[in-house]
Amino acid sequence: MTADVWLPFPADDIAGLPEGLAYHFWDGAPDFPADPADCAFYVVPYMKGPEIAVRPMARMRSVQVVQTLSAGVDHVQGGLGDLRPGVRLCNARGVHEASTAELTLALILASLRGIPGFVQGQQQEEWRSGFYPALADKSVLIVGYGSIGAAIEDRLAPFECARVARVARSARTTERGAVHPLDELPRLLPEADVVILSTPLTEATRHLAGADFLARMKEGALLVNVARGGVVDTKALLTELETGRIRAAVDVTDPEPLPAGHPLWHAPNLLISPHVGGSTSAFEPRAKRLLAGQLTKFAAGAPLDNVVLTTE
Repeated sequence: MTADVWLPFPADDIAGLPEGLAYHFWDGAPDFPADPADCAFYVVPYMKGPEIAVRPMARMRSVQVVQTLSAGVDHVQGGLGDLRPGVRLCNARGVHEASTAELTLALILASLRGIPGFVQGQQQEEWRSGFYPALADKSVLIVGYGSIGAAIEDRLAPFECARVARVARSARTTERGAVHPLDELPRLLPEADVVILSTPLTEATRHLAGADFLARMKEGALLVNVARGGVVDTKALLTELETGRIRAAVDVTDPEPLPAGHPLWHAPNLLISPHVGGSTSAFEPRAKRLLAGQLTKFAAGAPLDNVVLTTE
């Protein structure tokens, strides 16, 4: 039998797809495009939320691969228990690095150089001159040094930072230098002027940036979250922001989307972007190249890229 593939793009829009597979377009619509029980390769709709992501999974009795188009896979975790053993979960490593790193630098520079205040000044016809912090000579700490963390450091290189420190789940050495384990965070946090969160959301990293983490940050330091909202304890962040001791720039929040009336909207010393780290013109061509490559390997029975776990 021909294997069914569910795609969030029409198959005709993806160059290089292999023949011999039955392609069905589903981007989260109420009606499924085919019987979920026949789906062998499920590409999760992008940025449609966990409820839509997991909705067909309990009925996917034949699925062999679940492919996300995001770097994180937390939005499908709730459906993994419904899958049979041996299903491979793949993420979108290689798709979002450039866009997320760009936004990270944009948030850092906008926050340090006072861009939101300049926008307000322009609207109110106020000339808000003065001295503002520069990224040059700052010490930066990247928490979560995977492919996105490395891409961020690549883009920090021309900005003459005094130091870039790296933290990941376990210690290792890279071409740019040492990567420290998570248990060294208490020592590293007080030394950083800018702390960037780019770690996946797991049980180990949920509320990683809690009250103790934030209290260890240097006075006047900037916290930048391009990971997941749940990596930060929102209540603890609000407490620190309201004191004026630290600043923050976040692309993700908890809850998300941020509802009207939530105190984060009006918190002092905070810049918010609406989870647009990967949502750029760079996304679609990279996502389609990833899918063409993965499905070519799947059709040939070859090992897939970006396998983050296999169900048991």
